[in-house]
Order: sequence, then C-alpha cells, then structure tokens
Amino acid sequence: MVILYQLERTWGIPNLSHFCCKTETYLRMADIKYTVKATLPLFAPKGKVPYIEDGDLKLADSRFIVRHLKAQYKDLDEDLTSAESALSLAMQRLLEEHLFWATMYSRWQYTDANWQVNKKAIFSVLPPVIRDVAAIYYRRRIQRQILGHGTGRHNAEEIFELGMQDIDALSACLGNKKYFLGDKPTSLDASAFGFLINTLGCPIESPLKEHGLTKENLKNYVERIKLQYYSDLQAA
Repeated sequence: MVILYQLERTWGIPNLSHFCCKTETYLRMADIKYTVKATLPLFAPKGKVPYIEDGDLKLADSRFIVRHLKAQYKDLDEDLTSAESALSLAMQRLLEEHLFWATMYSRWQYTDANWQVNKKAIFSVLPPVIRDVAAIYYRRRIQRQILGHGTGRHNAEEIFELGMQDIDALSACLGNKKYFLGDKPTSLDASAFGFLINTLGCPIESPLKEHGLTKENLKNYVERIKLQYYSDLQAA
C-alpha cells in the first residue's frame, strides 16, 4: 500500500500544502489505496513534502509521484489526446510555477495576520523550545525562494495582479464543464483542486482570494470536488 507523507490536516481542507493536496487528490480520483502519515519538510527526502513510500521505493516531488502512480496503478490521463495533454501540462505549469508563488507570498510575506495563521498551522506541532526558531528559519528561507523566483521582486499590487490573470485563465479554461478537460477527472483536476482550494478555501486573506471568489465556476468546482472526493473530511 502507498504511504503518503504530508503535513497535518488543518483549516478544514485536505492539506495546507498545495502539492500534498494535489497528490492525495490524485490518489482518491484514481481510487488507489493509501494511508497517510503526518510529517514536516525537515524530515523529508529533498526537504519537501509530499513524499511517498511504495514498497521499497521512497519518492519525493508530486510530479514524480504522480508519474509513478500513473505507471504502477492508474493513469487518469490515458484517454487524453495530444492536444489535451499539452493543455493539461501548460495549465499545471501555470498553477504550480506561477499561481503558487502568489499564494506563497500571501502566506509568508503579505501581512503579519496571514503569517500568524500560517505559522500556527504549520509549526504548532513542534515543541515550544524550537517552534519559533524553526518558523523564523523557514520564513526567511521561503521569502528568499519567492525573491529568487522573481515574484518577490514586485510589490503586492503587482504580484496579485499577475495572480488574478492566472485565476481568469483557469476560470475561462474550466467554463461550464464538470472537469477541466471534460466529463472525467484527470491529473489536471488533481492539481487544480489542490491549488484552488489553497487559494479560495483557506483562512489566508488577500486581493487574490477576493478575486477568485468572484469566479462562480471555480467556487462551485472546488466545492464539488471536495464533496465528491473528501466526504470523510466534510463529516469530520
């Protein structure tokens, strides 16, 4: 059985990590049996979550995990055309390499109120002696990553303007379809849900979230996926 290592659940959503949520959603959409163990990035291969254990295999990074799950269990993308596969890849890059950084900025740098919410959710599991030290270390580390990516070189208004363009593109791509590429879930939906619920459905406030909540199709999509694939979380 696959063991998924990820952050503790919080905020009433599957996971506060976009990539952990993406990975678990793929497992659920593909009906792959798995179990979850909570951990922190400092204990993980490559220093990041999620990672999985599958027999003797230990694998980090959601992209490589999904590739493994496709090959060994079920490929949600097996019926896609070449054009659909290309669109799926492009939209996942938009989510994971661009929108992601705007949401990270909103959590780790935008306001102190957001940072306190984020800090409590991630680091409260640690002993008090090291909690604040770890939080400060990781905040500085992630702020350097945001700067290195390029997002952190803009001001808040510019960052959220770029993120809103991503939201607009996602809304236009989804349209009135049940899933992004038609009537069946694909890996794009696992990624989209993981990133959208971490933009629209968590207690981190920003103009980006406000803009996203004006997109009724994205709001309905997130609620529909959560109800369909995380009914156990709804009842919890």
